[in-house]
Amino acid sequence: MTTQVIRVWKGYGTAEGAHRYCREHFSATVLPQLQALSGFLEANVLVRSVGDVTELVVATVWESIDAVKAFAGDEYERAVVEPIVGDLLERYDEEVTHFTLAVAARAVTARTAQ
Repeated sequence: MTTQVIRVWKGYGTAEGAHRYCREHFSATVLPQLQALSGFLEANVLVRSVGDVTELVVATVWESIDAVKAFAGDEYERAVVEPIVGDLLERYDEEVTHFTLAVAARAVTARTAQ
């Protein structure tokens, strides 16, 4: 079994810009493109406000580092950011961070315990 890889990217902007990024760009454009790729498993966008800045953390889950490379290319540690993101966010990281999944767990409910 290959080790899953989580690719993490961060962006920063106004609350409205972050909302538009999630609704107009990520959900409408990025997610369908990712879902069409072999090796893509999951995506989560986390949002938090720190003072006047809203921080976004995009965490995508991939089957392997090879799947990440197929998506991002040879310079897979560089962020893949479309030009419109510059209109939605004030700044964003030019590089991403990759983690390997060490432990994953889900809540145990009566339904899953049976």
